[in-house]
Amino acid sequence: MVRPFETADLVSAARLLAERHAGHRGRHPLLPAEYEDPQVALAEVTAAWETEGASGTVLVEGEEVTGYLLGAPKSSPVWGTNIWVEQAGQAVRVAEKIRDLYAVAATKWVADGQTAQYVVVPDDVELLDAWFRLGFGSQHAHAVRPAPAEPIPQRPGLIVRRADRGDIQLLAELDLILPQHQGLAPTFSAGEVPTLEETLADWEESIDDPDYTTFVAERNGKVIGSAIGCSLEKSSAHGGLARPDNAGFLAFAAVFPEARGSGAGRALGEAVLNWSAEAGYTSVVTDWRVTNLLSSRAWPRLGFAQTFHRLHRLVGH
Repeated sequence: MVRPFETADLVSAARLLAERHAGHRGRHPLLPAEYEDPQVALAEVTAAWETEGASGTVLVEGEEVTGYLLGAPKSSPVWGTNIWVEQAGQAVRVAEKIRDLYAVAATKWVADGQTAQYVVVPDDVELLDAWFRLGFGSQHAHAVRPAPAEPIPQRPGLIVRRADRGDIQLLAELDLILPQHQGLAPTFSAGEVPTLEETLADWEESIDDPDYTTFVAERNGKVIGSAIGCSLEKSSAHGGLARPDNAGFLAFAAVFPEARGSGAGRALGEAVLNWSAEAGYTSVVTDWRVTNLLSSRAWPRLGFAQTFHRLHRLVGH
């Protein structure tokens, strides 16, 4: 039987989430271990349930809850009138049953006009397949790898160094490159592209921020790309079950279009990996749009393994 989620279901849902996470860590041991404890998992499920506008379903077989699904809207025009199932928003004993849970939960969501639907799914082949057969497609990747045990040498023909105030103009220009690229085929992202004046002002204020480490890549004395490393704790998109302990974050990388293919993107990624190891982080996380042909190829080649998949469906189209 599938019925609406209730507060009394939180403990059972937390137990299922802890089981799911234990299996997930079997494939990705860098993920945080504490969520294998149902008491710790309970805090994540409770937060999902107490999010404004949250609703969902549970699957009851006999007298036992064997699956649940929770979603809540985000108040952002970028996502449309939406519903989000975040990292702690689902767990099932049998992957196929997520389709039954969704069928009931989505009846309310669509009736409420929440037709832009997003779901963050752990890297589980059977669960992903069940979501794909609900009309969802892959949109965004979350990934992790160990920090390098030995420094990765710089690539011939390129110099990667720390950015300084003399680089602000080019850093501001590079800040525009990624959102501009994301707006092109085949990604077609609707995200806003800031103005150069806005990015210049931001860099004038933030270039000396010790919480962020910025690198630039040079070829023949000319800056052709940049990247930023920081603690993963600075990223709101990688919280809870998706946040490895003591992790660095490859937060940004961009290369001018005319310099692509030079190895600069890879060199910048390697610089952030080296910095992460030097800073004492034991792992490094990044994320990318899977339709971005550049990042979706570059970061797996650097050893990043996908841990979570953000899927998307626009109902009625």
